[in-house]
Amino acid sequence: MEPKNEKRFEILLIEDNQNDVELFLNVVDWINMGDQVRVFLDGREALDYLHGKGDYKNVPETLPSVVFVDLKMPLINGHEVLKAIRKDKRTKTLPVVVFTSSDHEKDIGQIYKSGVNSYVVKPVQFEKYAETIRDLINYWRNVNIPPAGI
Repeated sequence: MEPKNEKRFEILLIEDNQNDVELFLNVVDWINMGDQVRVFLDGREALDYLHGKGDYKNVPETLPSVVFVDLKMPLINGHEVLKAIRKDKRTKTLPVVVFTSSDHEKDIGQIYKSGVNSYVVKPVQFEKYAETIRDLINYWRNVNIPPAGI
C-alpha cells in the first residue's frame, strides 16, 4: 500500500510581541514542530504572504494548515486580518485561531461574528501556555481534518 500524499502541516503565526513569538516557538520545538512555523510580526506582511502580493508575489500558492493571530497589533490588527482572510475566495475557509491576551466580551463577540474558528485567551502561566498551544496544534493537526478538496 502506498503512503497517502498528505499535505504538510504548516502553522502561520502573526504576533507582534517578540516574547510571545519566542514562547510559541519554544512550545512548537518542544512538540517537534518548530520547522513548520512561519512567523510574521505584523498583519500587513502576513496578508501579503497569504494573498501572494508584494515581496511574496512569486511564492508558491500554498496555504498554511492553520493561522494563529494576535488581536492587538499595530498596522493591521487581528480583527482586520481575519476579515481579509474571510473576504478572499482562496483563504475564506482557512482555519484561524485568535490567540490574544484580551478577554473583553466585545472583542470576543466581534471576532466570532467575523468568522474566527477559535478564540483563546493567552494563559499567563508558562506551563498552561505550553499545554494550550500543544492542544490547539494537535486539534488542528489531528482532529479537525477537512475533507479532501477544501
